[in-house]
Amino acid sequence: MPLVGVIMGSASDEPVVQETIEALEQMEIDYEVRVMSAHRTPERVQEYALAARDRGIEVLIAAAGGSAALGGVLASWTTLPVIGIPLASSELKGMDSLLATAQMPPGIPVACMAVGSWGARNAAYFAAEILGLRHEKIREAYEAYRQQLRDR
Repeated sequence: MPLVGVIMGSASDEPVVQETIEALEQMEIDYEVRVMSAHRTPERVQEYALAARDRGIEVLIAAAGGSAALGGVLASWTTLPVIGIPLASSELKGMDSLLATAQMPPGIPVACMAVGSWGARNAAYFAAEILGLRHEKIREAYEAYRQQLRDR
């Protein structure tokens, strides 16, 4: 049963989101991937967010470029933790996405990672930290990864 929902605003975001998926798989964290847009398919985003907890999802990761509304829209429909990955999809090279993800109004937080692949990987690691509070196996996997970083 997936614990993490990885949502991207467009199928063209997949190369960056692949970094998230690889990190989740490295730590053996079950996940599911969906493509849906806060602007083009807002009803699908709402339905997904409202049903996620009941299906066992504990953390959502939202990757979006441009106005990067996806993370905020998900957060508006659920109290599950939402982690945003801003993507560089416009002439502003991700600054628009970074600011849109970081500048959420009080009460509707979205954790904002770095723009692009670093943020994609850190989204998975941050999800592992959150999940590690309840799931010992995930905590141990993340701690092992961190030990590998120190040993290098």
